[in-house]
Amino acid sequence: MTALSRHTKVLIIGSGPAGYTAAIYSARAMLNPVLIAGMEQGGQLMITTDVENYPGYADPVQGPWMMEQMLKQAQHVGAEIVNDLVTDVDLSVRPFRLKTDSGTDWTADVLIIATGAKAKWLGIESEATFQGFGVSACATCDGFFYRNKNVIVVGGGNSAVEEALYLSNLAKTVTVVHRRDHFRAEKILQERLFAKENVEIIWDHEVTEYTGTPAKPPMPASVSGVRLRNTKTGATRDMPIDGVFVAIGHAPAVELFKDKLRLKPNDYLWTAPDSTATDVAGVYAAGDVTDDIYRQAITAAGMGCMAALEAEKYLAGHMPVAIAAE
Repeated sequence: MTALSRHTKVLIIGSGPAGYTAAIYSARAMLNPVLIAGMEQGGQLMITTDVENYPGYADPVQGPWMMEQMLKQAQHVGAEIVNDLVTDVDLSVRPFRLKTDSGTDWTADVLIIATGAKAKWLGIESEATFQGFGVSACATCDGFFYRNKNVIVVGGGNSAVEEALYLSNLAKTVTVVHRRDHFRAEKILQERLFAKENVEIIWDHEVTEYTGTPAKPPMPASVSGVRLRNTKTGATRDMPIDGVFVAIGHAPAVELFKDKLRLKPNDYLWTAPDSTATDVAGVYAAGDVTDDIYRQAITAAGMGCMAALEAEKYLAGHMPVAIAAE
């Protein structure tokens, strides 16, 4: 059976805020973009409940609903959305060549990578039950809902300490649970954290289970505590809590591009300063696959806009063929 072959000027990989925004801007520029959605259409917002910090909504909206609206908007302005998975990319030829799980061979003049990143989770059995219902991986996104409440932050690196510092200004108490007896975070961050009167550190412990009430429609699931295990003695104890923030890092979806595009030291895709251009001309990266600082839906959307505008200029011959690496 002969594989189906298709060509497009602009091919977008990924269907989060960055990908959909790139599709919207590219379509409005009459570039007829194709967006390949991937396995997890909608990205991390699909497991986010109330979204309050995205401009344009007076009341909180549900993450999945917001992504559905972005999808419909992209389709409305003329973007083609393909429910498929990119399995291979060749950036050494022009036009670029890609293969998908369905067997389709694609060629594209411009590639916009918006494959996102995933928060790393603890991997315990009860985690899926309570994700979005008391268990979060983003204090900036969800901390507002825990004003004057008691929360736990799990982790010991910069991310965990930064999350704890942020939450300390909102929550009644913040307890940082770390499986070792010292933090890996920068010293200045540790000093700021230790100076907080409403922050407690529990060393040499790990969370082994979330406790609470599973979903019973119409009532959603709700976390009420965690089970802690001492990593040295094995002793366990239960701790009541209003919310848990897992801050053990993020993993950008860059598997397709390793050894093909320049990466940052932390494995996020490298882009030129003040640009979404990668080190291969005509290839742009937007959203959490390259953003290792902000990791917000609004910044991802902004970068999707940037990528589309840069792609338009590149196709019009108004951008240099290559942007030199630093």
